[in-house]
Amino acid sequence: MHSSPTGPTRPTGPDAPSHVTPPSYVSGADEEAAVALARELVRLRTVNAEGATDVERPAAEVVTRLFRRFGWEHEVVEVAPGRPNVVAVVEGGGGDGPTLMFEGHIDVVTEGDAADWSVDPYGAEIRDGKLWGRGAADMKSGVAAMIYGVRALQEAGPFPGRIVLGVLCDEEGMMLGAKAFAASPLAAEVDGVVVCEPEGYEVCTSARGGIRLRLGLTGAMAHGAMPQEARSPVVAGARIVAALAGVQEWAEERYGTHRHAGRVTVTPTVLRAGDPSQLNVIPGHGLVGVDVRTIPGTDHAELIGRVRRAAEEAAREAGVTVELAVVDDRPAIETPEDHPVVAGLVAAHSLVHGEAPAFGAVPGTTDGTILTRDAGLPTVVYGPGGKWIAHQKDEYVEVREIGEYTRVYAAAAHHFLTGGPLNTGTAESAR
Repeated sequence: MHSSPTGPTRPTGPDAPSHVTPPSYVSGADEEAAVALARELVRLRTVNAEGATDVERPAAEVVTRLFRRFGWEHEVVEVAPGRPNVVAVVEGGGGDGPTLMFEGHIDVVTEGDAADWSVDPYGAEIRDGKLWGRGAADMKSGVAAMIYGVRALQEAGPFPGRIVLGVLCDEEGMMLGAKAFAASPLAAEVDGVVVCEPEGYEVCTSARGGIRLRLGLTGAMAHGAMPQEARSPVVAGARIVAALAGVQEWAEERYGTHRHAGRVTVTPTVLRAGDPSQLNVIPGHGLVGVDVRTIPGTDHAELIGRVRRAAEEAAREAGVTVELAVVDDRPAIETPEDHPVVAGLVAAHSLVHGEAPAFGAVPGTTDGTILTRDAGLPTVVYGPGGKWIAHQKDEYVEVREIGEYTRVYAAAAHHFLTGGPLNTGTAESAR
């Protein structure tokens, strides 16, 4: 998901004056407990691998015990075997008001070869002011911060409306957890969603869309010494890869540049044909995989059609046929910057950091994409960790960020639910 490859840059602003008195729902945030929860979750190897079952359950049990201790009404729904969603509803007790949702996931991608790491991927070591480990940024620290941010607001006294905490499964896969929640009756009652993914202090009001395509190639098998008898998917695949560069150029001209999300990209990711042990055989079948990333305003059907025509024309020159399959299709989304859920985050970030945040876009997709697409929910993405650190070796999050985001989430919820300015007192910042 995903600022600079070396990690986030902490916002800089005017020094906080000596008389800063942050609101109790900010000053009362239990930052140490949030860090401890993040470490506990990172130690659990909740890898979303193909065919895996019982992925999120250990982390879901940790979260459920905590919700039970806080006295929060919650539900555990098994979306697939061993793949639970944990959803809590925290009533404010301060009368009618809107419903705000904080959302995060507790599955992670594989650590790969642990020997490539300089730390134990699941050691949750704190060193040099950083919490290290798979999922530290993407996104167990965000989950911990949102839970303790809501707890801080609750402990500060009644508030209007209510808060939904969605700890969902399978974000790193087909987003089954988000799809299941979006189809639930509770989703229809949500007025805004903060997705707590790592974005390096940016308030991301837009997210690029994603289309995954599989181009199946069928030719004719022959002896390597007799290429005239073959219709080679290897040759067709190479021509298709070249043709896709032309599709991207067309898309860049057709859809332009979004101020945060950039341009459409059309990226070949898989080129497969033949058997390495049979170098004297021209194969009969092959595959080209394509990852397309789109921006708000992109017509996905039009773009897919363009890919199809380009692939068919390129393959035809080699006598090969193409069958295009859409593996997944997630739209680019955008929430207006003046929407209350965005305004709440901006005000809260300004309170905690002493200056307004930058706006940005999510390079990929998040559960927020599904919540917007399937349930029409306005979503914004903002969470601890570097924008580009996810899925890399030696993943980490700055420990201080966990506390900072805990405070921002509490303040953002207060602003959104009360519909008014933050109770900042004489504070210019609450660092």
